[in-house]
Amino acid sequence: MRSRGSTIRNGRPRRARPAQAIKSEQPEIAAPMPDGSAGELELPHTLTVKDLAEAVKSSPVEIIKVLMKNGVMANINQTIDFDTAAIVASDLGFNVVEQKRAPEASAVPSKVQQLVYEDASQLRHRPPVVTILGHVDHGKTKLLDAIRKTNVIESEAGGITQHIGAYQVEVHGQKITFLDTPGHEAFTAMRARGAQVTDIAVLVTAADDGVMPQTVEAINHARAAGVPIVVAINKIDKPEANPERVKQQLADHGLIIEEWGGDVICVPVSAKMQTGINELLDNLLVVAEVADLKANPSRRAVGTILEASLDNTKGPMATVLVSDGTLKVGDVVVVDDITGHVKAMFNDQGKHVRRAEPATPAKILGLNAVPQAGASLVVVADDKAAKALVQKYLDEKQSRAAAPTKIISLDDLFGQLEKGHLKELNVILKTDVEGSIEPIRASLERLSTDKVKVKVLHSGSGNITESDVLLAIASKAIVIGFNSRPEPGARRLADAEGVDIRFYSVIYNLVDDIQKAMVGLLEPVFVEAVDGHAEVRAVFQVGRKSSIAGVYITDGRVVRGHQARIVRAGSVIHTSSVNSLRHFKDDVREMAAGNECGIVMEGFQEFA
Repeated sequence: MRSRGSTIRNGRPRRARPAQAIKSEQPEIAAPMPDGSAGELELPHTLTVKDLAEAVKSSPVEIIKVLMKNGVMANINQTIDFDTAAIVASDLGFNVVEQKRAPEASAVPSKVQQLVYEDASQLRHRPPVVTILGHVDHGKTKLLDAIRKTNVIESEAGGITQHIGAYQVEVHGQKITFLDTPGHEAFTAMRARGAQVTDIAVLVTAADDGVMPQTVEAINHARAAGVPIVVAINKIDKPEANPERVKQQLADHGLIIEEWGGDVICVPVSAKMQTGINELLDNLLVVAEVADLKANPSRRAVGTILEASLDNTKGPMATVLVSDGTLKVGDVVVVDDITGHVKAMFNDQGKHVRRAEPATPAKILGLNAVPQAGASLVVVADDKAAKALVQKYLDEKQSRAAAPTKIISLDDLFGQLEKGHLKELNVILKTDVEGSIEPIRASLERLSTDKVKVKVLHSGSGNITESDVLLAIASKAIVIGFNSRPEPGARRLADAEGVDIRFYSVIYNLVDDIQKAMVGLLEPVFVEAVDGHAEVRAVFQVGRKSSIAGVYITDGRVVRGHQARIVRAGSVIHTSSVNSLRHFKDDVREMAAGNECGIVMEGFQEFA
């Protein structure tokens, strides 16, 4: 069953390892079978080192050691092919078989950075890709400008003449690529499309302001992406700066810096005075060295679209970050259902270039349409291969549209647990007040079992926003609102992407539903379908005890007799039905977006 309703908003007047580094531990190998083997193991055509470690019940460090013995250098997130994985698994006592693959597998990688390397000898070190995140007004843009002014490669005449959303700096002969994104929303929106382009996240927080709500969001988004975090405490030149307080606040959110015994690098900087910039860059190189970032410049290029636009004279232009291989002028490229030939290419300084190697940003001309940010770019052999790849993309898109499924929902949680498809239940928690977060978080995390871990990726107070839904998409999480409702844009995005949002007002019911879902006892729930939203613009008094709200319908529609709730300052203050609906002097059954009308609510008069 579906309950329909409307929402009426009252418009009242030494350096340590990064966080991702792995601790060596004794591997836990599966118990041997009667024939002395560890049993039969079915492996896909490609998988990451981390996935292989989980499959053989060993530690990633042990797998990396075995790979090194066989002449393969790989890190935890690197993808290896079946033959390489089979060698490792066989060394650990498994009888390995390859999973059957559907014919004509898609040439578009689901994660651009997880690539197959047939020959380890072709791998070369590549620059790290760094994204700067943090609270608004804490100096992200000024820090980027300071880095660019003091460390940009200045050997080429003209300097920076064109901003392309990414640029490179050079430190001690080594390059670092910076992505200039608007914030963690854009960072996570790209992840939601399968583009994991960032190697390191720099968290900027102001020494005079401390950790703010957007700082916490940035921390949680970076953690969900699984990238190392380097903290830059900015504005240390200000008289009211208090770096120690900032360090304590970071510790309260689980970021323990090195000098406090943790593994998070923290660098005090002043973007205004341009102090601490070189130390920050040195530390980024240290984190990159530990991560051992490599790519194969000899293969056909794959990359990610960072931004794109339509130029009135040049046509579609796109900024691409090459993830692997080398992109060259003349290459035939495919981006989703868009094709083209690379006619011209510009670097971050606006100069013509003929090639872009791994971890290098470049602006390209030659696509036949404007692609979407976060989409994967793939170089193919010729136009025939490009058409075939586009057709496959369209077929898969049509199949997904015909059978929409939720990313993860409580309704199918037990089924996924039984199939072994899920080992963590990720939760985005939004509450009406800060005080509700900790008891709910503690109650949820206590539900963790040997089979599944309940993990609260992000929590905060206020409405459920598009940023929350984007994080849920990227992390395959469910969203829980405790006395908190989604904003219209968040609701639309969640419906379009199949994100499960649950609403509760009693902690016991929330915890009970999660627990029942984990054991397969969850009962069907009513699904709320929102008709539309309206904003109160005026209030008309009719007699002593009756008032009419003059409203403007911002989206959707308002229907007489349907349920509606009154929202004031983000909180629901009344829920009842629309008793009467009038347009000028006429009684009407419903009114659509863009119109004004008068509404009488059942049992409610306090609009003013």
